[in-house]
Formats: sequence, structure tokens, C-alpha cells
Amino acid sequence: MQTLLDIPGLLFLERGWLSANNILFTDSESATLLDSGYVAHQEQTLTLVRGALQSRPLDRLVNTHLHSDHCGGNAILQAHYPHLRTLIPPGESMAVGQWDTEALSYEATGQLCPRFTFDAILQPGTQLRLANLEWQVHAAPGHDPHSVILFEPQHKILISADALWANGFGVVFPELEGISAFDEVGRTLDIIEKLKPDWIIPGHGAIFKDASTALTMARQKLDAFVTLPDKHAKYAAKVLLKFKLLELRKVNLQDFVTWAIEVRYLKLLQQRYASDVSIADWVMDMLRDLERSNALRFQESMILNI
Repeated sequence: MQTLLDIPGLLFLERGWLSANNILFTDSESATLLDSGYVAHQEQTLTLVRGALQSRPLDRLVNTHLHSDHCGGNAILQAHYPHLRTLIPPGESMAVGQWDTEALSYEATGQLCPRFTFDAILQPGTQLRLANLEWQVHAAPGHDPHSVILFEPQHKILISADALWANGFGVVFPELEGISAFDEVGRTLDIIEKLKPDWIIPGHGAIFKDASTALTMARQKLDAFVTLPDKHAKYAAKVLLKFKLLELRKVNLQDFVTWAIEVRYLKLLQQRYASDVSIADWVMDMLRDLERSNALRFQESMILNI
């Protein structure tokens, strides 16, 4: 847990790469949690929130976007706090209402997310009062077409979700569907640059200050993906595989490959960029790349996450 800039009522909860970071805002009017992590960590999320709030209830839950690592704890929080109001970005309200796991990407990524509900839409161009401060809501498409970021102009704090990390940004998921979105990533980076934040709270990783360096690194990464789309494809494939390993920790190699070859995004990437080899062989190539980067270890018939 970390209090940011000694601002009363703002508590930063840094999580690992399986669960997105959480931010808890409290003031005399309400207690609000921003993003809720992955379902595998849902009990931990609830424990952290309860510990921070003590006997006080959680009033609002806000999601920057609806990838499973940002909203996997929604259901348990809604069950524990029956009067909780949940705000989601526009664009996927129908999918949440019908619980269309394909439209919400959970089927396509091979990830898990318990069903949750929502009460209101978090519209870009509006403001949200959190911890006695007014936060601007900005659209931030690219990584996810419906994602938003929040900016507090008084202290120049940006909650960047997965639009900007200290070392880049998240997988550009529309590109996996064959939908051009690299330009949207660039436009979102331009928005962040114009906001001139002094502090950035990313969706993953520690809080950082050097927005200029982070933006330079992000644009270099984006240029490389635009020039070599297969580089982004391999990056996306390895992220999906590593994410599942973070969840499972240890798994039988053959079982893992069997799971991977049925994941729709992985099948799309293999068909588009490596159709000359079987998907099983391609998955093994990605796993060996992860082994070389010390992200996993093979042990007899098992794979171990590192």
C-alpha cells in the first residue's frame, strides 16, 4: 500500500502482473475503488479493501476498462457490498448486461471473469469526484477501444490504466482481430503528453514521474509494432501465455498446449503470421522464447512460472 503525495484519501495498492493495480479513494461523501484485479486474486482484493476501509462500506467501483485483470474482482465486491454502485466505460454495457464473454474478450483470451453487473456509464468528457478532488475522464482507445484514463489537474496526477506504463503499454487487442488500432494508441499518447502529468499511476507497475521518458519509450515500441506487425503478434502471444502461467503457476506441458491451441486470439495470430507451421509447434516456439527470457521453466513434463 502506498499513499500518493500525502493526498488524504488516496491509497495506491500495487499488485502483480496478473492483477491490475487498485486505487482506493475516500472522503466524507464516498469510498471508491478503481479497478478490482483478476479473479484468481479476488479474495486478496476483498481483504485489502476491507482492511483499508475497516467498518466503512465501499460505495463505488470504477473500471478503467473491462479486461479480466481489471474487473475480475467486481463480482466478489458486489456480493460483499450490496449497495455498491459500479461504473464502467461506454461501449460494452450491452455485453455486460447479456454477459457475452466473447464480446468481452474472456473467451478470446482464454481468461476467466465472474459475471458482474453495472449501474452507470463512465462517460469521457465528464468529471468524477474522488478523494475531494475532481478527476477528468478521457477516452483512451488503443489497448482497448473502450478504455478511459483519469486526470486530476490540480496535482497533475494521471491514472493511465494500460495506455501508458513506465516501459510501454498493453497489447493492442483490436489488432489481434485485424482491426487497425495502432493509430489510436498514438493519439492516446498524444493526449497524455498534452495533459503534462507530473505523476503517473499505471495499471501495472509502480507509480512513476518521468512521463517524457515513458512516452518516448512507448512511441518507439509503437513504431516497431507498426513497422513489424509480426513483432506485436509475438508480443501478444507471449503475454497471453504468460498471463495464464501467472494464474496456474505450474501446469502439465501437454495440458497447457492443449489449452493454448483452442484460445481464439492465439489461433488468429498463428493463422495470420505463422501458417507454415502447426499451431502446436508455434505455441512451443513462443514458450521457448519465454524460457529464454526467464519467464518460465520446463521441468520434465511440467511448465513452471517464474
